[in-house]
Amino acid sequence: MQKIFVSNICSWIPPKEDLSAAPKLEFTDAIFRRRLSQLSKMTIQVVHDFFEAGIDRKIKIVFSSKRGEIAREFKINKTLIQDAEILPASFSLSTFNAPIALATISENLRGGYTAVYPSQGNFSDAILAAASPILCGREKQIAFVYAEEFVPEFYEEIFCEKNSPLAFAALLSTSSQNSNLGVQFNLEDLPKSPQEFLNYYGKRTN
Repeated sequence: MQKIFVSNICSWIPPKEDLSAAPKLEFTDAIFRRRLSQLSKMTIQVVHDFFEAGIDRKIKIVFSSKRGEIAREFKINKTLIQDAEILPASFSLSTFNAPIALATISENLRGGYTAVYPSQGNFSDAILAAASPILCGREKQIAFVYAEEFVPEFYEEIFCEKNSPLAFAALLSTSSQNSNLGVQFNLEDLPKSPQEFLNYYGKRTN
């Protein structure tokens, strides 16, 4: 079986006292970042940090999220019910691939990306989807980007799990010879959550 290594992890997690906080993105133009959600801002930040570390900017990206732009989608649904219309700009920023698309625009990346919704929100499926191009031999490196934003209060009764917004980017590759010493990916015992992924691999690659 093809060996896969994890390295070059970059993450951004809001402070405990303000889980709705977002990175400032001072490296972008103010007009570009002013309407972005927390999810998009976190995604842009980790993608920026990841490629600034010297990763090949032409590698392909796999982006995944359990809920995507949930707060923006709620606002759109509310507007649709009240006004029977959707503003094009709001809709374009609410799509599932919006965060990673905005990140590639911000960083001028041309390697291409895939946005993957994990089956039933299963984080392990997201990892397998990201690793599949390596496992089948099509790619030697993949940038895996995962992000979850703060779940608004009006969803608290629906989602019982802990509200844990975060974002990270990681290099999945066939070699451990990267700028950080890679840790071999254990396909037999995949992390069940993004927090578990960061706790295990982040401590060993940074």
